[in-house]
Amino acid sequence: MTTPFYGIYGAGGCGRGILPIAREMLMVQGVPPKRLVFIDDAPAAGSMNGHAVMTFDEFCKHPASTRHAALAIANSKVREKLSLVLTERGVGPLSVVATNAIIMDDVRIGDGALLSPFVTLTSNIKIGRCFHANLYSYVEHDCVIGDYVTFAPSVKCNGNVVIEDHVYIGAGAVIKQGQPGRPLVVGQGAIVGMGAVVTKSVAPGVTVAGNPAKPMPGA
Repeated sequence: MTTPFYGIYGAGGCGRGILPIAREMLMVQGVPPKRLVFIDDAPAAGSMNGHAVMTFDEFCKHPASTRHAALAIANSKVREKLSLVLTERGVGPLSVVATNAIIMDDVRIGDGALLSPFVTLTSNIKIGRCFHANLYSYVEHDCVIGDYVTFAPSVKCNGNVVIEDHVYIGAGAVIKQGQPGRPLVVGQGAIVGMGAVVTKSVAPGVTVAGNPAKPMPGA
């Protein structure tokens, strides 16, 4: 009898940081570690960190009742493209949540989220598909986060903030709290630099850095 099969798509640093969390999560559900593998388009080795590394075709051909994969790819556009490929091949999304992540009241999270250790999501938050929240990041109350958003480690997203699709927020960045009915908005595809302090809305596609954060010349 075949059983479900699970993959972490991406054997780079992001994937290697997520796989142990997925392994622990799945073991609680009774899934043995051998049913969890890395997926990589160009495997450098047959195994890594004690788990097999497979191409996506090999993963799809491996005996299984169902298949599920987490997209541990930092590039949000690639993540979106791969999510469509997974759907076409009948591979379900896999959300990975660390056991010490804190999720409070009325938090809605789309499929495929990766929540690393010490992430906190407080109350009345809506999050889209394939959200990456790295170590020690938090999202405060009354925030809306779009699809394919990436938080590097220690991002501080305060209340009443809207973060649109494909935004990347660098390590240690701080997003100032907005106002009820007048949220601070980080526009689609914007990039917030490492350690930036965002005190006002950011236009779509713009890269900002510094304290207070300002558009970078030529960006």
